[in-house]
Amino acid sequence: MAFDACMMRAVLGEFSRELPDAKIEKVLEPQSCEIDLVLKSGRRQRRLVFNVGPNAPRLQLSDVQKENPLKAPMFCMLLRKYLLGARIVGSEQLGFDRIAVFTVACYDEMGFPTTKKIICEIMGKYANLIITDSSDKVLGAMKIIDFAASTIRQVLPGLKYQIPACPDRISPIDATRAEFLSFFDSFSGERTAEKFITSTFSGISTQVAHELVFRTAGAIDVSARDIDRERFCSVFFEWQDLLLSERYEPTVVIDKEGKPVDYCYMDITYLGDSVSKKHYASLAEMFDDYYAERDRLERIRHRAKDIVTLVSNAKARTERKLAIQREALRESARGEEYKRKGDLITANIYMLSRGMTSFDTVDYYDENCPTVTVELDSRLSPSANAQRMYKLYNKAKTAKEVLTSQISLWEKELEYLDSVEGFISRAACEEDLVLLRDELYRSGYASRMKSYQPAKQLKAKPMRFVTSGGYPVLVGRNNIQNDQLTFKIAEKTDIWFHTKDIPGSHVIMQTGGEEPSAEDYTEAAAIAAYYSKATSDLVAVDYTEVKNIKKPQGSKPGFVTYKTNYTAFVKPMSGEENVNNG
Repeated sequence: MAFDACMMRAVLGEFSRELPDAKIEKVLEPQSCEIDLVLKSGRRQRRLVFNVGPNAPRLQLSDVQKENPLKAPMFCMLLRKYLLGARIVGSEQLGFDRIAVFTVACYDEMGFPTTKKIICEIMGKYANLIITDSSDKVLGAMKIIDFAASTIRQVLPGLKYQIPACPDRISPIDATRAEFLSFFDSFSGERTAEKFITSTFSGISTQVAHELVFRTAGAIDVSARDIDRERFCSVFFEWQDLLLSERYEPTVVIDKEGKPVDYCYMDITYLGDSVSKKHYASLAEMFDDYYAERDRLERIRHRAKDIVTLVSNAKARTERKLAIQREALRESARGEEYKRKGDLITANIYMLSRGMTSFDTVDYYDENCPTVTVELDSRLSPSANAQRMYKLYNKAKTAKEVLTSQISLWEKELEYLDSVEGFISRAACEEDLVLLRDELYRSGYASRMKSYQPAKQLKAKPMRFVTSGGYPVLVGRNNIQNDQLTFKIAEKTDIWFHTKDIPGSHVIMQTGGEEPSAEDYTEAAAIAAYYSKATSDLVAVDYTEVKNIKKPQGSKPGFVTYKTNYTAFVKPMSGEENVNNG
């Protein structure tokens, strides 16, 4: 969600409870547009994070230590000058907006006590961090806004701080039931109920508005005319009471691939079963978990850019070749037509002569015996025309055999690239990317990885889970590891799982010769469905004993054939269950 005024209120409330009269021990700038204040209150030490970057603007408490640059940027040095050793003696939210003001008790250059203000504006790409003196004169800012950048509001050292202009809306924490119903009655019934919330009240994100509408009507796309007026009012004031009483329930929303996609200070229900959720005891823990995982995935995505490009280009080339070959195969299907024309020319050769361009005859090879016209090359003799048709027939016959074989090979290559693409999307760490680069290098893509130097020895263990019945489940991280897992690690009586006709990991349930329960089979199949490119809610997973798995000679890594298998239809393991146990 967008960091709205409600979230700002929640964070400031948590700060006031956790760190009253906090002393500023360090001022750090671990990355561009982020300032971390290391605070100490009593024996407890925590960080207050101001992030005013365009991608993740927020204010939060944090327990995460970050690596800092060797040389502090200028704004960080300015803050150190004014804030080191000072105490935060007050914090407030300006109006009901995304602006937080921290009052800091410190000493001036002459040693006299004074105050400074840290002003944090969380307003999307316009987010900023400003320090002022006690009279609101700007001393410095993370983002300097001069007259060239804006003619409406400037943020420059020496100027008086001005509060950003905001729309004329009602504060939701001060609204009364009478005001709510009055504004609702005057609101256009053609517009959605969600628009009523966001256009009438300040500081409420679209996500929260959707949640309030959903709790009222069971859907989010509901017009103001169709929603229950009294029920809508009751839900709104239940939410208002949550804010006033600070009964927050920090929640992170996780998609089917286990990636965090959203967060909120309250439970989210309108997304239904399409996502899973994780709840936290504090906002600080929620933010740390959400952004740590998001940043980790972003780093992996950035570092995987080279092999993503390689695989994407290889897939495009393979698909183009397949399209050409399939078209040629369709053309080769005319071979029987050429043979039939040759036979008709031979059968009627006694009545043909050089120079003829065509002739009509009864096609005795068709059960209906229709009259057909056979085209001839006037430059050739009748026998030469017949030989020409037979040559075209033999060429088409040979082409069909060759093309069928080539198309099969390229289809397997495309299937292999799909599997690699799936492994890249599920890479959990840098080690997975190293293994995938090595696999591509050894699978014939070395010429397209000119700067890559293969490692002498790569050792990585497969992912490991345990079923509720206590059976270990091993999951391959890439195609080479899939082969090692199936043909070197697994015993003949272990159970092998793989999504049906969908690229994915080989999954082995180690049974020790025992017969697992149906629940164990289902859990292992759900893991196989999760670690695949399957996108549906119900996935077909094939399973059989390892002894039934064969690897064709010369086939690509990860490619196998099998027989006497069973198929289970399961729901993929959810992101919340995605905990590596080994």
